[in-house]
Amino acid sequence: MIATIITNKGTMKAELFEKEAPITVENFKKYAEEGFYNNTIFHRVINGFMVQGGGFTTDGVQKETHAPIKNEAKNGLSNKRGTLAMARTNVVDSATSQFFINHIDNAFLNYQNDMNYGYAVFGELKEGFEVLDEIAKVKTGNKSYFQDWPVEDVIIEKIIIE
Repeated sequence: MIATIITNKGTMKAELFEKEAPITVENFKKYAEEGFYNNTIFHRVINGFMVQGGGFTTDGVQKETHAPIKNEAKNGLSNKRGTLAMARTNVVDSATSQFFINHIDNAFLNYQNDMNYGYAVFGELKEGFEVLDEIAKVKTGNKSYFQDWPVEDVIIEKIIIE
């Protein structure tokens, strides 16, 4: 399964790992097919770390999501450059719609043990690394209580699953 992530900075294509992360892929697919990601933004961008999006509109409003899913970080996949993983709170099974794309290898985000659960990788870029790098370089600042918020919107126009 391929996810095409169309942004105002260009297009990225990612292979989704249905076998290793079935719950996460199904969840991501559901949000994409419902049009949930249309005109959301990458709201947290840290060059040399990751770009995170899939939860806020361009005016900074957090969207209503479905119930949280089980964390599949124990699937053996690594948070390496170009992988997609689910964002979450400090609660292990709290991921909903937000995801991030690792800008570099972030092994410290992998599952270590049940006390350090990590972040579930569910896909990997096959095309668009230059778009990822372009997004990672945008100027960021603070927006209300958020840090690393892009000064100019980095918009996820649409995500197509095929």
